[in-house]
Amino acid sequence: MADVVDVLLEDVLVPTLNVMRKHGLLLVTIRGSGKINVMTIGWGLIGVFWREPYFMIAVRPSRYTYSFIEDVGEFTVNVPGRGMEHIVEGCGTFSGREIDKFSRFNIKPAKSRIVKPPIIDECIIHYECSVKYKDKLDESRIPKQIINWIYPSNDIHTLYFGKIEAIYAKPNYKYLLPD
Repeated sequence: MADVVDVLLEDVLVPTLNVMRKHGLLLVTIRGSGKINVMTIGWGLIGVFWREPYFMIAVRPSRYTYSFIEDVGEFTVNVPGRGMEHIVEGCGTFSGREIDKFSRFNIKPAKSRIVKPPIIDECIIHYECSVKYKDKLDESRIPKQIINWIYPSNDIHTLYFGKIEAIYAKPNYKYLLPD
């Protein structure tokens, strides 16, 4: 693993949200068998819940990642740096069912500190999370225009509330953020 330092949520919150909104983040999950997968996420929330820091992610049941997170209940969220935009795009375009995205995009999994899923060594900020609660969105409570626009095939997201167990970053992460 590249040199990293512990960081405070308040120091990396805005950069993380900006990268998620503009480019996407890389979510890594693992099966009990040890097989790993990475997918791009563009939706998520970071905040305080039950007096603890949480990273809430949304995963559709049709996604390959869904069975991984259901199996182990842990994930890492990795903030890509400048020059990784093609990796983020590729990890959101291809399914891990068909290809090994780590090999295809030449990214290295590195051992995380606390949770089972690895981090992505090339990324600049890392969140390790353990799922404490999950809930499938209730279609009857989602506005009809959103159902028609986002869920035409009825593939409704499950929300995973991941307690942030650790946050660390490359010491110079501020200079490596994508534009």
